[in-house]
Amino acid sequence: MPRRSRGGLEREIHAVLAAGDGPMTAGQVRDALGGDLAYTTVLTVLSRLFDKGEIAREQAGRGYAYSAPYDAAALTARRMTLLLDDRDADRAAVLTRFVDGLGPGDEQLLRGLLDR
Repeated sequence: MPRRSRGGLEREIHAVLAAGDGPMTAGQVRDALGGDLAYTTVLTVLSRLFDKGEIAREQAGRGYAYSAPYDAAALTARRMTLLLDDRDADRAAVLTRFVDGLGPGDEQLLRGLLDR
């Protein structure tokens, strides 16, 4: 099996939770991913996502059931905001470099959104 990209498993797990009809246990998430991962691997990633505030959990028997309160776009926006809110970050420099790195289509999209 090829290695996943950095953060790939987190994205896959988040996508499974976002697509679910409700909270899912670690075993249900593992099964939805195809079951080729160790249960403990899935549980570790779920715990890390919860610790980062990217998923929610609730008591389910002796364990937990997890859910995704954010869709993929909201999660990415939340991550960007947290990075900008880092007290060591130079907000103007970060935003300038971000805008400088945009392609023409994205720059036009951003300009349109700012003009709304």
